[in-house]
Parts: sequence; C-alpha cells; structure tokens
Amino acid sequence: MKRGSRRIFQLAVVIACVLAAVIAWRWFQPNPLPEGFARGNGRVEATEIDVATKIAGRVQEILVKEGAFVRAGDVLARMDTSVLEAQRREAEAYVKRAEIAVETARSQVGQRQAEKRAAEATVAQREAELEAARRRLARTEELAATGTAAIQTLDDHRAQFEAAKAAVSAAQAQSAAADAAIGTAEAQVVSAQAEVEAAKATLQRIVADIEDSTLRSPRDGRVQYRTAEPGEVLAAGGRVLNLVDLGDVYMTFFLPTAQAGRTALGADVRLVLDAAPQVVIPAKVSFVSDVAQFTPKTVETEQEREKLMFRVKAQISPDLLRKYITQVKTGLPGVAYVQLDPKAEWPAELQVNVLQ
Repeated sequence: MKRGSRRIFQLAVVIACVLAAVIAWRWFQPNPLPEGFARGNGRVEATEIDVATKIAGRVQEILVKEGAFVRAGDVLARMDTSVLEAQRREAEAYVKRAEIAVETARSQVGQRQAEKRAAEATVAQREAELEAARRRLARTEELAATGTAAIQTLDDHRAQFEAAKAAVSAAQAQSAAADAAIGTAEAQVVSAQAEVEAAKATLQRIVADIEDSTLRSPRDGRVQYRTAEPGEVLAAGGRVLNLVDLGDVYMTFFLPTAQAGRTALGADVRLVLDAAPQVVIPAKVSFVSDVAQFTPKTVETEQEREKLMFRVKAQISPDLLRKYITQVKTGLPGVAYVQLDPKAEWPAELQVNVLQ
C-alpha cells in the first residue's frame, strides 16, 4: 500500500509540474495579433555623430562628460590655438603691408601721370619753338634769295630749325616714356591689390581655423564617449567626442517576406520596450529594405522564400523625442508592432499611452 501511494504521489507531482509548465508557457507567450498586424524584435538605435578636429593640434580642454545632454551650438571642447593666433597676427601684418604697397603704387601712378603732363607740356613747347624756327628759316631763305640776308644767318637759322625738330622728337620720346611708366605703375597697383586679397584670404583661413578650434555640438544629443583627453595631440580629423543624436531615434527590426511586402512607408508602428512594457510608443515606418538580410543558398520553394527576412526601420517623432529627451536611451531591446492594413483597429493593449 505504501509503495502504491508513493507512485500515485509521484504521478501527481509530475502532472502538476506539466500543468505548471504549460500554464507558464501560455502565460509568457505573446498574445496573438489580430489580422492586419505584424511584429518583430528590435533594438532602439540613434544616429551617431563624431565631433572631430578640423586640423591637427593639441586638445586644450573638454567641457562635457560622458552622458551629458547638449544642445546644438553648445561648446564641447577647445583646441590649443596659440600657433594659430601667432599666424593670425602675422597675416594681419601682411595685410597692412600689402595695403601700404597699394597706396604706394597709386602714388607712383599719380607721379607718373604728373610726369606725363610735364612731358606733354614740353612737347607743346618744343613744337612751338619748331614752328617759330620754321618761320624764321623761311623768311631768311626769302631774304637770302634777294641778297638782303647773309648766308651765315641762313645757316644759323637752318641749324636752329633742325635743333628744334630734334628737341620735339626728344620731348615726344619723353612723353612716350611717361606713358610706359604710367602703365608700369598701374600694373604695380593691380599687383599690390592682388597681394592684399591674397593676404586677406590667408587671414580669413586662419580665423576660420581658430573658430573651428572651438568644437560645438552640431545637434541636440547626448555625449556617448570621450575619445580624447586634454593634452593629447590629435591629427586632422581626430575624434574628440561621440554624440548620439536624440532627435533621430528609431528601432530596426526584421519581417519575413510576406509581411515586409505589405509594409508601407509611413505605416503606423507601436514600440514596446522590455524596460517599460507598460509604455506604448508611436512611430512610423521610414525604411523597408529592398534586399533580403537573411538569404538561404537557394530560394526555389515557397518555404525557402519565407525564410527571407527584410530590415525595417521605425522612426520616432522628433517632437515626441524632444519632450522626453532626458529619458531617451539607445540600445534598449523591444518589440515593434506594424499596422499592415490601414483599416485594422489597434488592440487595446497597443493603444498609445505616452503624452504627445
């Protein structure tokens, strides 16, 4: 009797364990979705941004710690700019020197123009003297023809006429030289102005490098990593910080072929995170991959085609993220529920229950 009672007791314990396992299995099984919906496991992700140096240099200070929330435009770090400041002062001196050179070249143009006017006046004077010598020679030739003027006087006046012609030629040559000098001076002005522009461009580049040495946050987000520390020397493009853009948060999950084919861009999605299963977060489908992620060697049969999985991205509204920016965390696992049929009604347990 004792042996039979023991067997009955053992059988009862086994049955009780089986029933408990079935109940637990049913309890932890997700509720079946109504027609027109699909679900997939995923993880919350966000766009990552590297804050890096534009040029090589030494990190002077980092003003934020890992986990800190930052706004667009906030100063995150500063690079040492002592060398750049020296280069800026040097470039400013070059600009001033180039501007002085422009003024000097312009004064040279004015001087050469004055010399040109003096040369033109000399030409006019020499031409007047030539005309007077020509008339005097003509009268002397008439008088010499009648014998009333001495031959010596005729020779003297003829020599004066030739001298006046030579003087006109010399004055004209001086005028032409003055023209050439003006052209040279004007070319020097253009060259000096080009030097000014080049010096200003160099100064602007250095100033831009100084401004870029103050590293600012490009967007609202959270500091994820500090990849450098003050005092470190970084190459151009060296990373200082890694940010998570909390305005661009999404969940990536996978759906089989049949469900992915019915998923439309902009379709409603509900996200339920493992860390807060009582919260239902609204989202929208922003991406459906056109290439299968898991592909068997052959896809000849219908069952094999069903093994194909496509990546889907559900984007959370930036407005909603801004309201809960201090609570947004990436890397959290959860489940995404997709509305395949726009006419299908969301189940009560998937109604949005976050304040929007």
